[in-house]
Amino acid sequence: MLRQHTSLLLRLVRRSLALGTMALTAGCSVPGPTTTDPARHDAQMRHSMRLSSGEALSYLDAGDERGHPVIFVHGTPGEAMGWIDYLTAVPNGMRFIAIDRPGFGKSGPDDAVTSLAAQADAIAQLASALKLEPAILVGHSLGGPVVARFAIDHPRRTAALIILAGSLDPEQEDVPWIQHVGDSWPIVAVLPRPIRNANREIIALELELRQMEPLLGNISVPVFVLHGTADDLVPYANVAFMRSRFTGSAKLSMLQLHDQNHFLPWKEKRRVSETIRAAADRVLTLRTKKSDGE
Repeated sequence: MLRQHTSLLLRLVRRSLALGTMALTAGCSVPGPTTTDPARHDAQMRHSMRLSSGEALSYLDAGDERGHPVIFVHGTPGEAMGWIDYLTAVPNGMRFIAIDRPGFGKSGPDDAVTSLAAQADAIAQLASALKLEPAILVGHSLGGPVVARFAIDHPRRTAALIILAGSLDPEQEDVPWIQHVGDSWPIVAVLPRPIRNANREIIALELELRQMEPLLGNISVPVFVLHGTADDLVPYANVAFMRSRFTGSAKLSMLQLHDQNHFLPWKEKRRVSETIRAAADRVLTLRTKKSDGE
């Protein structure tokens, strides 16, 4: 029986590695970045800082150092280089930062960091170290709840949220039994780090989302949600959940992408870029109204 389980899990692992998705049971293809010579860009943009935990947080930084900051947060598994097409085409007046979330890429620790609050705190430490003004945060897949947690715990550092195919509804979390097998000895010992840590994040996510759910109404910044109706990894039902929970948002924009799947950062780059611009414009409008005393 163990041999059968191992064989099944390894087939799922190979598929997950090829797709780079948030689930071990993924079933559609990822376009991926199109930028040429990613190693060169990585070398030019790569930076690292030490968190209070002593672990390294690695990130890519591009654009105008004094520009309005946009922080990109990947899903699970994933890494900062997944956003490279955006960082090689930063609009004027903006600064794009993409992180390797704790537990992935070149960031520590070796093990998974399943706490959404701990993930958000790592981003907040980066924002503090770089002396960033309130930032627009873009979160894809499991990065969606991470940026939502950031807005809850660090509201003064948050200008707006953009959630791409975000997994926020705990009722939509259904962890296949094989993922629990994959987190048990000896199988867990042979899994590649990104898959091992992604598996642990997914297993822990439902409880994390239930703990965060009562706090979502506290998010007051503009929230932009993009989700594909054909997403078979993070169900479109998450949109209705977000609509009913983001009750305190200064502006809630929901964009339904018909027949689109989970991989919006790559397949819908134009719309994502337009949404970033719209979020920046909205932030500027709100600041102007506030300064005018409206």
